Amino acid sequence: MNKALSSADLSAYWMPYTANRNFKANPRMLVSAEGMYYRDDANNQILDGTAGLWCVPLGHAQPKIVAAVQKAVATLDYAPSFQLGHPSAFELAERLKQYTGGRFSQVFYTGSGSEAVDTALKIALAYHRVRGDATRTRLIGRERGYHGVGFGGMSVGGIGSNRKTFHSAMLPGVDHLPHTHNLEKNAFTKGEPEYGTHLADELERLVTLHDASNIAAVIVEPVAGSTGVLIPPKGYLQRLRELCTKHGILLIFDEVITGFGRLGTPFASDYFGVEPDLFTTAKGLTNGVVPMGAVFVKPHIHDAFMHGADGIELLHGYTYSGHPLACAAGLASLDIFEQEGILEHAASVTNYFQDAAHALRGLPHVIDIRSIGMIAGIELASRPGQPGARAYEAFRRAFDDGILIRVTGDIIALSPPLIIEKKHIDDLFGKLAAILKTLA
Repeated sequence: MNKALSSADLSAYWMPYTANRNFKANPRMLVSAEGMYYRDDANNQILDGTAGLWCVPLGHAQPKIVAAVQKAVATLDYAPSFQLGHPSAFELAERLKQYTGGRFSQVFYTGSGSEAVDTALKIALAYHRVRGDATRTRLIGRERGYHGVGFGGMSVGGIGSNRKTFHSAMLPGVDHLPHTHNLEKNAFTKGEPEYGTHLADELERLVTLHDASNIAAVIVEPVAGSTGVLIPPKGYLQRLRELCTKHGILLIFDEVITGFGRLGTPFASDYFGVEPDLFTTAKGLTNGVVPMGAVFVKPHIHDAFMHGADGIELLHGYTYSGHPLACAAGLASLDIFEQEGILEHAASVTNYFQDAAHALRGLPHVIDIRSIGMIAGIELASRPGQPGARAYEAFRRAFDDGILIRVTGDIIALSPPLIIEKKHIDDLFGKLAAILKTLA
């Protein structure tokens, strides 16, 4: 524990997604970071196997981003975005538009991925309304999907533990497609699994049940990350696109995790060759330095709002939409992606990373390994009556051994910064293998 903090000093902070009593009895404190590594309060070096929380693709304390934010805070620390603007917000939006190859024409800024999801859902509902299709209000998510912690995102999300406490307050008119995870058919797959494409056709069943005239949008993660790395079967996303187009339903991709290089392409839509009508981002947008999210929209979405009476076209926004510091971090991040060959470097180590992950096959309790791009999921058999306990023990032991991993249930998820080198991959998987060999 940091010498400046006593046990009493820890009590005021109610930590998110944390077993607070457990943590505060034995804290794990990160006090600095640089490149591929954190340091804890005992000056131990911790190799970052998760890019923070999926959000630091360019490594920690990246000098160009640090300098850009320092300059920004000394120039324009905050500017309101309601009926006012500042240059970097417009510059970043144009750069982001170009990063999609101009295929998405506008960007709506938010403060986080959760806000981006709720924004995308509101845009979808409002789009149908301004076009005279006000009956299109039903939203469709997917089982095991994660779309943040706003009430909209939780409603279309499909992780039961996140929903159960707030079930009575969920949005009405929401359905869920089945998830695509099938251990029996697809275990130990690199890339897209073969089985499960037909699950997209469940959308036809929902259309038959509700009629397309009542359905506004379908939202899915191209690769489901927070639930434990669930990779879409071959052709699955293409089929969803076909069905949404057929029935006039908007398709939303939640790219908060997959955006900005995680699959070796700017966005997952590039990797899979499937274009949604809207997609959400956050995390890697600013390399995690300043909170920011964004919703990208196709021209027909934006333009539908620009034909009514003069005035505010969309009554929605946030105090921190387009924050100057976030825009500075976003612009610097794009510079680094484009000037330093980050995607090319990631491509050069992707096979090595995936091979290292699949080399864990055969170790005790490992029942599946799945990988795509610079993401790997290692699923462990659960201890009888103790779901999640085995992976959580691996997490604690990994931190003590100098590597940071992420666990959800009994699944270990790895998503390191894209600047990772082969020596880091060897260290990460070597230590993880040693831990798995001795887990009870």
